[in-house]
Amino acid sequence: MIPQIVIENAGKTFIENGQEFTALENVYLTIDKGEFICLLGPSGCGKSTLLNAIAGFDPVNHGSIKIDGKEVKEPSTRNVTIFQNYGLLPWRTVLKNVELGLESKGIDKEERRKTALRYIKLVGLEKFADSYPRQLSGGMQQRVAIARGLAVDPDILFMDEPFGALDAITRMKLQDDILEICRSEKKTIIFVTHDIEEAVFLADRIVVMTPNPGKVKSVVRVPLPHYRDRTSGDFLSIRDKIFELFNLKSDTYIEYNI
Repeated sequence: MIPQIVIENAGKTFIENGQEFTALENVYLTIDKGEFICLLGPSGCGKSTLLNAIAGFDPVNHGSIKIDGKEVKEPSTRNVTIFQNYGLLPWRTVLKNVELGLESKGIDKEERRKTALRYIKLVGLEKFADSYPRQLSGGMQQRVAIARGLAVDPDILFMDEPFGALDAITRMKLQDDILEICRSEKKTIIFVTHDIEEAVFLADRIVVMTPNPGKVKSVVRVPLPHYRDRTSGDFLSIRDKIFELFNLKSDTYIEYNI
């Protein structure tokens, strides 16, 4: 199978205070259609920079990133990014927020409403379709953002620490929900996190990144069933192995099939 995303020798540099800063260096990675990939690492390791480059918001200036054989130069309407801050329009109801992307695609009013309501139901908010963002909890607002992203039927869903601002219980519930939704919708997901347990719970493969400059240290395939027990021995063993990777002094790239 030909990978959906191919990253070859990707690098990203910025000029800060008159000096060149290397955010990403020598990144190689392939991602298959339908995979759930977590970019994992501490702050400053380049994971959000890599996500933004793949999404086309800030393309790399060394090497290349291709999606379906086409080099990424700008954002595509075929892909959607969900951020930590939700990005909902406060003057629009839940229904109207979810309809937003459908409006830009020129879909007629009746079909728009039907599609939006389907995804609002999918994220469990059908009773809140006429509510405004200010009337919802943070977790509920993030559900609306997810519904809005899925409603336009994207090929790839980019998620930049979408649950980072939520309390632990809400975060775990949304992890369950996004895993179930994305498996049923068969989407390619690239998900940025600094939380090892979150990565093990969600990912098919975990891309472990290290800073100064941002590099891929290892890629870990997670051989667990789609619905995962956070307390199982296998889960905890994988979590511990990934933790050990961060403590390895070697810069040698390692690919793990645990």
